[in-house]
Amino acid sequence: MTLATPERYALMLDSARRGGYAYPAINVTSTQTLNAAIQGFAQAESDGIIQISVGGADYLSGQRLHDRVVGSIAFARFASEVISGYKGVTLALHTDHCAPQYLDGWVRPLLAYEREQVARGEEPLFLSHMWDGSTLPLEENLRIARELLSESQAAHTILEIEVGAVGGEEDGQSAEMDERLYSSPSDGIKVAQALGLGEEGRYMAAFTFGNVHGAYKPGVVKLRPELLGRIQSATAEAAAQGGLPERTARAAAEAPDSKPFLLVFHGGSGSRPEEIAQAVTHGIVKMNVDTDTQYAFTRGVADHVFTNYDKVLKVDGEVGAKSEYDPRAWGRRAEDSMAARVVQACQQLGSAGRALK
Repeated sequence: MTLATPERYALMLDSARRGGYAYPAINVTSTQTLNAAIQGFAQAESDGIIQISVGGADYLSGQRLHDRVVGSIAFARFASEVISGYKGVTLALHTDHCAPQYLDGWVRPLLAYEREQVARGEEPLFLSHMWDGSTLPLEENLRIARELLSESQAAHTILEIEVGAVGGEEDGQSAEMDERLYSSPSDGIKVAQALGLGEEGRYMAAFTFGNVHGAYKPGVVKLRPELLGRIQSATAEAAAQGGLPERTARAAAEAPDSKPFLLVFHGGSGSRPEEIAQAVTHGIVKMNVDTDTQYAFTRGVADHVFTNYDKVLKVDGEVGAKSEYDPRAWGRRAEDSMAARVVQACQQLGSAGRALK
């Protein structure tokens, strides 16, 4: 297993788009959940993406420090050391869902740090960063995205953007489950006009098609994956008919299967397998997985505690069993449980067994 370089990360994303599969992007909050994600990718023989949110970065710095930049840098340093001990798959590190209020105190300092790394001839700590301007008017969202795209190029990283609102709640950010959950084909054209289609710098786009953060019973989430195909087609058609700048039109013409965008799927929990599969056919190359792996990790802890109740607790004045309340005992169960869910995600998205050689 190796940590991706910018060149290999680009190859990963291009291979997924051409091959019709996607990578799970697993959110982690600790070294234990990081190790569980690595274990899962290794077992699935899949390349993949490991990411931290603003809350995860804060938590990684410690409950008293609350420094997102320190937590992010410490996480990336630890991850690079651990990942280097594995062989066979490639993993990329990513920061997830940076809302406007966190931009100047989190992602912009990280990009500045990475530009300094690149200037010294080093690889950047992270391979991509997400700008979540979905709460802003589209024009303002894209204006900031264009600035960040330039900064990302200098840092040898890839930008991820979001257009439209994802419902539910994540890290204190919430959105209602209504018509704002659905991007439009015209949104895709506006994104291409503002950011190009890779010729101005590489980026991934999360257009919303009913996505919701969190866990819901089947039927609550109303996905319209066909909307992604309409966005791709409308943008490709606009390029062919002169509705985009010449350089952007050439980039669109070079995209495989008339899919000019590298797409991202947010909020996949509660989605039916056939909906996920259909979304992937429209150019999804990255799907965020968080709620389900959180549950899998905690379920492993719960199973251990309930099975060994009188051993993990000193019940009725007894002494318990050190070997069972040792954090490594329940930690291994939790990591195995989460790793199994990562394997499932790789299989569902088609990346299992397709690690780059």
